[in-house]
Amino acid sequence: MGCASSKQFGKRAPGYEEPDVLASETSFSVNEVEALHELYKKMSFSILKDGLIHKEEFQFALFRNSKRANLFMDRVFDLFDLKRNGVIDFGEFVRSLSIFHPKTATSEKTTFAFKLYDLRGTGYIEKEELREMVLALLDESDLCLSDSTVEAIVDNTFSQADANGDGKIDPKEWEEFVKKNPSALRNMSLPYLQDVAMVFPSFDMRSEAND
Repeated sequence: MGCASSKQFGKRAPGYEEPDVLASETSFSVNEVEALHELYKKMSFSILKDGLIHKEEFQFALFRNSKRANLFMDRVFDLFDLKRNGVIDFGEFVRSLSIFHPKTATSEKTTFAFKLYDLRGTGYIEKEELREMVLALLDESDLCLSDSTVEAIVDNTFSQADANGDGKIDPKEWEEFVKKNPSALRNMSLPYLQDVAMVFPSFDMRSEAND
C-alpha cells in the first residue's frame, strides 16, 4: 500500500474551518489550531486516505492497532463525532479536543466526562455503566485488577456520588462529586499542545515536521 502523497496532505481537510474562527470558538490559539490541522491530516490519511478520521484510524492513533476493540475508545470517538455520521471532520476534531485544553472551563470538562460514562445516553450514570467504563479504562492502561477491587471502586464512587440513593448518578450529583473529587477529571486536561501528539503517539508532528 502506497503512502499518502504530499499533494494529498497539501489539501484542506474536509470540514476545514479557518484557524481564527476555531480559535475564537475554542480554547486553542490560532497557532495551536494550525498545528492540529497538520496532525489531523496525518491521522485522516493513515488508513482510508479520504481526509476524514474513521474509527479505525482513531483507534490506530490511540493504540497503534486498528483491530483492538475498546469501549473507552468507542465512547471518545462517538463524542468527537458531533454530526453522528460515523466520521470526524476537522471542525469536530478541534472542537472536541478543546475540551482537553487546560484553559477550558471545568464545567465543560465535567459535562464531557459525564457523557463519557453515560454509555446508554439516558441522562444518568448507572452502576453497570460505571463498571464497564472502569474495566475499559483499565484495559486501555494494560492494568489488571481483581473483580473485588473493581467492585470496591464502583461501590465507593456510588456511595459518594449517588446523593439521593436512587441507584444512579444524575448530572447535578456528578457535578457535586467532581467538586469534591477533582481527580475524577485528571485525564481531562493536556498541559501543552505537544501532549496531543503524545495521546496519538503514531503521529508525532515534531518528527515529521521536515517531511
